[in-house]
Amino acid sequence: MQFIFTRKDILRYCLLILLQLLCVSEVFSQRESMIGQGIDYASPKKYRLAGLSVVGAQFTDVQAIKLFSGLMEGQEVMIPGDGITDAVRKLWRQHLFSDVSISVAEFRGEDAYLMIELTEKPRLGVFKFEGLKKGEADNIREKLNLRAGTICNENLKSNATNIIRKYYIEKGYYNSKVQTREEDYSSVMTNSVKLIFDIDRGPRVKIEEIKLNGVSQFPEGKVFRAMKNTKEKKWHRIFKSSKFIDEEYEEDKVKIIEKYNKEGFRNAKIVYDSVYVLSPGRVGIRIDIEEDKRFYFRNITFVGNTKYKTSSLDSVLNIQKGDLYNIELLQKRLNFNPNGRDISSLYTDDGYLNFYAYPIETLVPEDSIDVEIRMGEGQQYRIGVISVSGNTKTNDHVIFREIRTRPGDLFNRSDLIRSQRELAALNYFNQEAFDIRTNPRQEEGLVDLEYVVEEKPSDQIELSGGWGGGRVVGTLGLSFNNFSMRHFFKRSAWSPLPTGDGQKLSLRAVSNGIYYQSYSISFTEPWLGGKKPNSLSVSAYRSVQSNGQKKKINELPNPARQSLLITGATVSFGQKWQKPDDWFIFYGGVSYQHFNLNKYGSFFSFSEGFSNNLAGNLTLERNSVSEPIYPTWGSKITLSTKFTFPYTLWGETVQKKTYNYSTMSEQQKFDWVEYYKVKFTANWYSSLNKSKKNKLVLHSKVGFGFLGAYNKRLGQSPFERFYLGGVYLSGFLLDGREIVNLRGYDDLSLTTPSDRVGAPVITKYGLELRYPVSTNPAATIYALGFAEAGRTWVDFRDYNPFNLYRSAGAGLRIFLPMFGLLGFDYGWRLDDLPNNPNMARGQFHFSIGMNLGEL
Repeated sequence: MQFIFTRKDILRYCLLILLQLLCVSEVFSQRESMIGQGIDYASPKKYRLAGLSVVGAQFTDVQAIKLFSGLMEGQEVMIPGDGITDAVRKLWRQHLFSDVSISVAEFRGEDAYLMIELTEKPRLGVFKFEGLKKGEADNIREKLNLRAGTICNENLKSNATNIIRKYYIEKGYYNSKVQTREEDYSSVMTNSVKLIFDIDRGPRVKIEEIKLNGVSQFPEGKVFRAMKNTKEKKWHRIFKSSKFIDEEYEEDKVKIIEKYNKEGFRNAKIVYDSVYVLSPGRVGIRIDIEEDKRFYFRNITFVGNTKYKTSSLDSVLNIQKGDLYNIELLQKRLNFNPNGRDISSLYTDDGYLNFYAYPIETLVPEDSIDVEIRMGEGQQYRIGVISVSGNTKTNDHVIFREIRTRPGDLFNRSDLIRSQRELAALNYFNQEAFDIRTNPRQEEGLVDLEYVVEEKPSDQIELSGGWGGGRVVGTLGLSFNNFSMRHFFKRSAWSPLPTGDGQKLSLRAVSNGIYYQSYSISFTEPWLGGKKPNSLSVSAYRSVQSNGQKKKINELPNPARQSLLITGATVSFGQKWQKPDDWFIFYGGVSYQHFNLNKYGSFFSFSEGFSNNLAGNLTLERNSVSEPIYPTWGSKITLSTKFTFPYTLWGETVQKKTYNYSTMSEQQKFDWVEYYKVKFTANWYSSLNKSKKNKLVLHSKVGFGFLGAYNKRLGQSPFERFYLGGVYLSGFLLDGREIVNLRGYDDLSLTTPSDRVGAPVITKYGLELRYPVSTNPAATIYALGFAEAGRTWVDFRDYNPFNLYRSAGAGLRIFLPMFGLLGFDYGWRLDDLPNNPNMARGQFHFSIGMNLGEL
């Protein structure tokens, strides 16, 4: 008889023999551990385990080892027997020891004393990376989160290797290799090793080509654009990488089908796809698509609607017979449409908390589809108990006065959304942690609401430096945005400051030494009286600018001293309006400035004397911006006017006075300044990818300003004028002037050169495309690209809103709660200045603060 063994048979028999040898080895190991103890291996015997000791445990808890073994003092144990063998196996399974044995220490009659002898695996002392730059090593170190003293076993090394591999795969390095090795570290830390990761990330894998098969119903470009993260390598592709990441590729395949579904191809599917290697670091992708035919909506019917008629629901749904079949559009019109009303909001804004609507395909004849929308209206709910949680600093009443829901009102989803927006506008809370919890009480027809917030730092420290007047200007500012004046004299509330009432207290000092000092203080109460959103703001300031000479010499006025002293104060009142809608805010106030000039002629049309500027301010604003730091939707439109009393015109027309302006000095003309000033600004924010978390936002803005004179014979005021160009940081806003930024140009370079005291007319337009790098409230960061244009005019008759100086560029904004908004921009000017042909074509700008340099 002849036997033929295949390679598989030989391997199978070898494995069986190896297993038998291991079992025999384990038996002999147990037998050898008990040699000399008088044990009869032919006749095992039961003993009472009277004692169990552990030898060799330096770092592992002894009681834990006993627990791992499964042996307990007082139990009966067969010696020799499977109980001892099982205990050894259990200890091995912990992966904590490199050697384990159990032996009999002593027999006393029917009692046995066992000893567990083990050698602990080494602990992790330190770890390091080979073949990496410091920055890359720091990033991986944060992801590994390895701690000294951890058992350095195969499981630890395997997990660490997988984390490193995943890190590089996400960056497109699919062929990365990670190897580990150990070096003795016991000289520094007992029984420890140094774990070394040898990393070879290899070439980055990029997509050389993408082949689409079966695309015939519309251009391939539409399919390529549907894949947001999987792109071919092209020389012109700058802002989007072509690296291959499997997870993103799988997501993009889903997006391809979603694109087809939106175009009516209900049955479209990917029938085959593959990723193939073209060369080291280069892959190709093949995707075969089965498009099938287009489908259209036919009949849409509603079932279960009793509150609203079918005709009313049809008008909200706004999908007609013959429209392309788009299930995503249908779902949006049913639930949570970001661009307008939906059927769900129709019900949930009227108390129907548990409303639902499910579309069901009922008939598919040829290329048309009948849809039945099955609805459940449920019962109407009124709001019960409203509570707030998570506010560790802000008082409850500050939150309650901002929310739009009230006990007893019908449940209204729009009010919840608006309440969330109002709380976000306070800038006290982390928006990512914001939540509204509903607790329906069905028997009573009530729903309890809990607003969950998480406090974030809102106070700010401004510590900055600028350049003005040929010297460095330092600024120190403190803004307490959630202050509590009523607890000012309460010692226990100072931790470190009384907070929680939503008031704002700001202190600011600007100085460059003996040449310039400015001090200001302001206070705002947003809810005057605590019942209505009527705000009261007061501020006072004082500044001194001089040539650095002392005021007096030998108790006499110093004739060499030149100085400008400005003292001012403002009081303003704000009121939220409910009509035309509740986004409107009205502000009215009075401001006063006193100027005292002593041989100071750098900024004004006169250098000696004094002037007074007493003006009223009226502002009407509609502000629906989603949130202050990184708004993704909404608008802010402002119309404001600032005006003084028409002193000379009143004197001439009412009091019949006669003024000889030709003989009057500039100081006499403007001892009481008179003017009127009108400004209009508009800002719009539009999200370009509303379905994504990191929303790309387009910010459009326009501004116009005009300074007019009551009395043409007196002329226009030298105060309150407009200056344009660059990003001006000096802080010297001495005479109410408005310095408007236009990036890419020198500071103040675009103000008409012939008028050294600014211009009375200005226009500015701008577009910004913003992308959020981080929306973390501790450090909000976004990148931007911009294009803007603006100009000033001396005479309104020369005004031309299309003849402007233009610029474009890119920048970065970083918002830190303690320091405010920091801006970094590089701008390219697109037009030449006749009076400054050598101005740099592009330049870097740094800015501090929100909305500074805007009209």
